[in-house]
Amino acid sequence: MSQSMQVYHSPEILTARLQLRLVRQDDLPELLAIHSVEEVNRYLPYITWQDIDDAQVWFDRVTARHEEGSAAQFVILERATSRVVGSCLLFRFDLVSSRAEVGYVLGQPYWHLGYMQEALAGLFDYAFGKLGMRRIEAEVDPLNKTSHTLLLRLGFQCEGLLRQRWLTKGEIKDTHIYGLLSQDWPPELAD
Repeated sequence: MSQSMQVYHSPEILTARLQLRLVRQDDLPELLAIHSVEEVNRYLPYITWQDIDDAQVWFDRVTARHEEGSAAQFVILERATSRVVGSCLLFRFDLVSSRAEVGYVLGQPYWHLGYMQEALAGLFDYAFGKLGMRRIEAEVDPLNKTSHTLLLRLGFQCEGLLRQRWLTKGEIKDTHIYGLLSQDWPPELAD
């Protein structure tokens, strides 16, 4: 059973190069630039944004989820430029089990710079520390090799394949389920 999570009022997560904060209305133009690229949305469960109206529909849904305490949607900003480079969220909170799911997206110009690994490491420090989560889960399309590699680097274990789990964009999709336990955080990173 899912319950709401009290996310601290305006959390700010800082890493060496990035800042994570809850999404705001004025982030939508930069998020539109990210989500209007088909390749960025390839594995996401929603369509590529066409215009600011698509961004607004997404933001209204996110705002409702914040208000009910079922998700915490963060934007990822590059500290040096204050540009929005992506977003990440914790959602499907299960307070009884101290568990949540993670989702993330990064703008194409920022791929292969280590930004998402850095952002998620900061998010997981927050989730396991301040929020007291015991387990974080992720569902990933088996074809999404980049996410698979990222999650393994962050200490997740691939725990299985859920066959025909989702109907997304008119296609029935399998998904891999990944789990990360607080006792395994932070992972020992190889040099």
